[in-house]
Amino acid sequence: MSELIVIGFDSPVRARAAYDQARTLQADFIIGGLRGMAVVTVNAEGKTHVETPQKIVGMGAVSGALWGMLIGLLFFVPFFGAALGGAMGALFGKLAKSGINDTFRSQVQDLLQPGKAAVVLMAEKITEDKFAERMAPYGGQLLKTSLSEADEKELAHDLGETG
Repeated sequence: MSELIVIGFDSPVRARAAYDQARTLQADFIIGGLRGMAVVTVNAEGKTHVETPQKIVGMGAVSGALWGMLIGLLFFVPFFGAALGGAMGALFGKLAKSGINDTFRSQVQDLLQPGKAAVVLMAEKITEDKFAERMAPYGGQLLKTSLSEADEKELAHDLGETG
């Protein structure tokens, strides 16, 4: 099972500082099995920008595709451009049946208004008390959901067929 965490911030500067702290938490084994991490910002015109400042070591192609699809689903980022056909639509439908439903997506969208930012991470294991303690100085609003191992495997399989 993977935890998907979105932490919303009032400024991109604060989000980038929190991102750097999360990288430290990975090195300190407070975040384990990191599958993806990004800073998402929304400019004054409402355009979403996704930054992955450092490559995640050990992330395979399918894992990277799943991460990209999750980011696209949450933030309506056109990662797949015109390739978003029926097969990708089916994958998005499967994700909606997991913990990433319309309610969660709506909450994420509410966090990211123009001028705001978020840190998004997906990891297999998070030591929650230590994570909360070390991230507390950055503030932010935390949203969390889980993606079951079965959902991940099914999505990875389907991505292999569409990729």
